[in-house]
Amino acid sequence: MKRIDLLTGKQRSYLKGLANGIKPIAQIGKSGITENFIKQMNDALEARELVKVHVLENSLLDTKETANEVAKLTRAEFIQAIGNKFVIYRPSKKNPKIQIPK
Repeated sequence: MKRIDLLTGKQRSYLKGLANGIKPIAQIGKSGITENFIKQMNDALEARELVKVHVLENSLLDTKETANEVAKLTRAEFIQAIGNKFVIYRPSKKNPKIQIPK
């Protein structure tokens, strides 16, 4: 089952530009994607909308696969993966901050 892309290429590019300036706020290590990690991501997405995550070398996880799994579990949108970092986006329900161009 393929996910339907909610963002256009232009919108994705805009978010990539924003993500450029942010530092990773979480990391995935040996224990991989835990329930606690997903809760942390949900909180972070609600607060920030755009979140960058660092996949540690010792996790032995593929960054892109991990990003897509985290995006699926948090109902977020996968934006990009570069090296061992990835970015996901989900608009805040209570307090949307990022204005995405139409």
